[in-house]
Formats: sequence, structure tokens, C-alpha cells
Amino acid sequence: MTNIIVVFAKIEEAKSIKNILVKNGIRVTAVCTSGAQALGFADEFHYGMIISGYRLSDMICVELRNNLSADFEMLVMAPQNVISEVTGTGIIGLAMPLKVHELICTVGMMMQEAMRRKKKKKEAPRVRNAQDEAIIKRAKQLLIERNNMTEDEAHRYLLKRSMDNSVSLVETAQILLALS
Repeated sequence: MTNIIVVFAKIEEAKSIKNILVKNGIRVTAVCTSGAQALGFADEFHYGMIISGYRLSDMICVELRNNLSADFEMLVMAPQNVISEVTGTGIIGLAMPLKVHELICTVGMMMQEAMRRKKKKKEAPRVRNAQDEAIIKRAKQLLIERNNMTEDEAHRYLLKRSMDNSVSLVETAQILLALS
């Protein structure tokens, strides 16, 4: 599920947008009135989407976007002349006056894109640092010497223990080395 933060300078506007989204089956995680509050929620949730007006109580939407991580999408609802100023800065714009159908379709599209990116990021192979690689190599070497395993067998053994115990491969290697 995508975390959605609605932030407008006026709380009535934010609640109105939240109500529209909720009535259409879209869960809203937080509603706020300032960029600082939105950034606090963004730090807590780590990924998601921010639906915002152009001007907030403490900053404008471009400043908010610049302070967000790349794991957040941003949708700005503002007059057409303002939307043309913010496009190209990682912000998707919806011109006011707003049609509910356009908002729901745009949010749905953005949620699908966010989920696709999250899945792609999750499937990407983890990059280990040299220290972690050295720990795994020492653990494999210990298994090879003590149990007469091949390197492949030692690696599979570490992987199996890692999955069985629901810990990372590096932690499994560290435990093995500590027990020896």
C-alpha cells in the first residue's frame, strides 16, 4: 500500500481532498498544513506520495519536493499558470478547477508507478561492502576446512541457515564465526 500524505495550507482543503480519496477507496495516511509536517511524515514512511497545493504555510511545493527522497512522488494541484512553472522538477501537476475523476485517475496511476518502482528496487540485488564479503568468505572457508565442503556447498549451507533463521547472510556468517 502506498503512503499518501495530503498537505495544503488550509486544513479544510486538505480534509476535502482526503475525503474525496477515501470515498473512492484510496487510503490517506496523513493530512497536514505545512511542508515541515509533510517532511516529518515522509521521513517516518520512507516512500509514498504527497498531494499538495502550490503554496503551503511554510514553503512552496518546489522546496518541499527538493527536500523529499526520490522514493516519494509529488502531485501538485494549482492553477494552470502555476502548474507550468513547476513541471519538470519531479512534480506532476493537476490544473484547478479540478475534476474528481481526473484526481482519482492520476492518483491511481501514480500509486501503480510507485508500487512498480518499489518492487523493482526490492528485486535488485543487494550490494555488499568489502567487510561483509570478507566475513562471508571467512565463514565459507571455515566450513570448507572443518566439514570438507566445496565452496558451493558452503555457500548453500550459509544461505539455507540464513533463510531458516530469517537473518541476513552476513549475520549468519558472523554467528558461525563467533561459534567457532
